[in-house]
Amino acid sequence: MYMKRSVVLSCAFGCACLFLFPTVLAHVPYLEHRDSSAQQPFQVRRSITQSIAVYSWLETDWVNPSTDIDVYSFTIKDQPLRIYLEVIVPVCDGYYANFTPWFALVGPGLPAPNQTLPFDLPDGCGVIVKQDAPPGSPREQFFEPFGGKYYYQGPRFDETINISGTYYVYYWDHYQKGGDYVAVLGYKEQFPPLDILRSIINVPLIRHNRELHIPLS
Repeated sequence: MYMKRSVVLSCAFGCACLFLFPTVLAHVPYLEHRDSSAQQPFQVRRSITQSIAVYSWLETDWVNPSTDIDVYSFTIKDQPLRIYLEVIVPVCDGYYANFTPWFALVGPGLPAPNQTLPFDLPDGCGVIVKQDAPPGSPREQFFEPFGGKYYYQGPRFDETINISGTYYVYYWDHYQKGGDYVAVLGYKEQFPPLDILRSIINVPLIRHNRELHIPLS
């Protein structure tokens, strides 16, 4: 009974905030329902400038390191265009203190790789890798009020792209710790009707840790 009431109150809170203060919620929340791979990437169907947050999971496979790589794709038609990307990790009572995923932007006109990558580059593409600090390093934390939890701040990419084409964002766990993370793509706070509905559904789930793969209440 308490859990039902709590979920209802959270849903009411989410609805009120979205309808009364729609611009305060920075990202449209998506939950990972299937693994996003190079063969089946998560496709950003709206403009990459719209801010979305994909609550995702990287598994650890010690036999085949770096086999779980999440891939997102988007298309640039009109350029130049500002591209904003980042990764954040839930604090979760210290569960993920040493989980520091990396990401890379891959696409036409980007530099050739200067390091070994855990994936093959598509033909004609270069790459920009954004590394996080090694496990055990101090990490900035911040509180996200809609999800109701603290996050570790990961690396960011915020630059203007001047070449049209299809781009990819690869997220992986360089240090093979594994865990939950949030892929943030875009910077504009935009909430068309379907995205308002998506937020009303997903925000209460996030507030009750339903997006996590660890046993938190």
